[in-house]
Amino acid sequence: MQIKIINKSSHSLPHYETIASAGMDLRANIEEPIKLKPLGRTIVKTGLFIELPIGFEAQVRPRSGLAAKKGITVLNAPGTVDADYRGEIGVILVNLSNEYFIIENGERIAQLVIAKHERAEWQEVEILSSTDRGEGGFGSTGVK
Repeated sequence: MQIKIINKSSHSLPHYETIASAGMDLRANIEEPIKLKPLGRTIVKTGLFIELPIGFEAQVRPRSGLAAKKGITVLNAPGTVDADYRGEIGVILVNLSNEYFIIENGERIAQLVIAKHERAEWQEVEILSSTDRGEGGFGSTGVK
């Protein structure tokens, strides 16, 4: 699939690192480093603008290495870029560590996954079908 993209950043286009990669790294496109304090959050611009076909979304997800090593993650993970959005892709980062984190220009801050999605139509009813789980909520499917 081809997706139209405008790259106003000083970095190369996002790309898949391996043949089996689901996501492409997004890089910070900033003029000055951002000092992110513990429990702080910020929107980091990427300089990328995309045009997705209807029926697709771009999911902005955390990078596992950044989360595990530094405590930096995407706050609204996964963030969604809708097919009708034409603005710059921004990444909401949060620092869940106890130390300041410096975001540098070109830093790999998140990953982007292109995903197909369906649109649902609601069918109002009075009763839902029964299942073994029933109304069991959070943690109810684990071993007892």
